[in-house]
Amino acid sequence: MGSTTLYLAAILIWGSTWYAIKLQLGWVEPVVSVAYRFALAAALLMAWCIIRNLPMRFNSAAHLGMALLGLFLFSSNYAIFYYASVNLTSGLVAVIFSTIVILNIIGGALFLSNRITVPVVVGALTGIVGLAMIFLPDLSSFDSLGVLLAIFGTLLASIGNIVSARIQRRDIPVVQANAYGMSYGTLFLFIAVWWFDIPLRFELTPTYMGSLIYLAVFGSILAFGSYLTLVGRVGPGRAAYAMVLFPIVALLISTLLEGYQWTALSIAGVALVLIGNFIIIRPGASATDSPITAE
Repeated sequence: MGSTTLYLAAILIWGSTWYAIKLQLGWVEPVVSVAYRFALAAALLMAWCIIRNLPMRFNSAAHLGMALLGLFLFSSNYAIFYYASVNLTSGLVAVIFSTIVILNIIGGALFLSNRITVPVVVGALTGIVGLAMIFLPDLSSFDSLGVLLAIFGTLLASIGNIVSARIQRRDIPVVQANAYGMSYGTLFLFIAVWWFDIPLRFELTPTYMGSLIYLAVFGSILAFGSYLTLVGRVGPGRAAYAMVLFPIVALLISTLLEGYQWTALSIAGVALVLIGNFIIIRPGASATDSPITAE
């Protein structure tokens, strides 16, 4: 699958998951919903690996890396974001999460020996400024605890991105790494549920069950498979620009389903995001990371 296809898949799917996450909030505790999500995703991925007869034996060092992947990318960060979404609008959460672009660039330089280049930084900052313009009304009134949770969740996700890139450099396939990572993440989540004595509730409604299946299959398996493959190909800094664009998709969905009203400021913000996208993915933008192009 070409890098452009992977890029678009991550943007379109994750852009739609914010609305699905809102449908998960309610009677079931957020951490429990996240545990159900990754338990289902892990089971499906494991079954896929077995059916395809993919190699599943790895050494202890590889399992440690996949356990860290589960901790940072498939459990703790999502649990924190679910709780942040209780107190914040999806738009503001998306704006905060888009800062993962900057965190990934810094992390890639510190831990993966990637060189930070001017076009990548300029493109990322341009996109983030555009998103801030789109969601400016939300920025005027925010919940401080929710903001802190979202920032911390973004930091954990960025660490998970770096862990994934290091795992792929050891030639561990993305599908198997995700299957084990989600399994470890599920284990960590259920340990947290047991440790904090959180009730294991389940909502037998079409809305809850439908959003759970969508988040597990599309938001977890397909989107993460696309995105982490992209991380391995083009580096975490450039791959994370998908995180800047998917809030635009979320905004379009909000327009259709939640009556979001477009303004001159939000239109200008979209334009800035698209300009930033061109800057960061154009050929020759970086000397160390290949641009995202069709293959």
